[in-house]
Amino acid sequence: MAGEPDAVLGPYSSPDAHATPWASALAILGEAEVFWLSTVRPDGRPHVTPLLAAWSLGGLCFITGDQERKARNLDENPYCVLTTGTNALTGVDIVLEGVANVVDEPSGRQQAVADFERKYGTHLTSPEGAWYRLGEAVVVGDVRLYRVAPTVGFAFGKLPSSSQTRYMWPSR
Repeated sequence: MAGEPDAVLGPYSSPDAHATPWASALAILGEAEVFWLSTVRPDGRPHVTPLLAAWSLGGLCFITGDQERKARNLDENPYCVLTTGTNALTGVDIVLEGVANVVDEPSGRQQAVADFERKYGTHLTSPEGAWYRLGEAVVVGDVRLYRVAPTVGFAFGKLPSSSQTRYMWPSR
């Protein structure tokens, strides 16, 4: 599991900027509803898609079908990037690079579902929710659950003071 990363303020930050603490980055990840997953197709072309993600099991987790483009890309190359933030000039954007692995252990799948349901609430738990019963599909293994173990991350603070924080996890 990913532990606490080292945080270093980047050289292109404003003179009055401070590194974004990892706890603040985790809070942003916890509040973000939409993430962008970037993978690479087998022929080298990029692929980007929006999806739901939740911090669980010491990494960012997401769900997909085994025949979706992102799953097929990850079968060939497990390195990927997850991004979230704002589409405004204020706030903080978060980028996490890492390696995606399928979570097969039943206890891990159940924990991730609990974290997804806590985060997305009735979207997953109510019969009227857009992804009702997705948790059941994850627990029984009908869909893939990925955990991205972060290797490096970034927090880009925007106006009024720009900052670039780099997070580095110890090698595993």
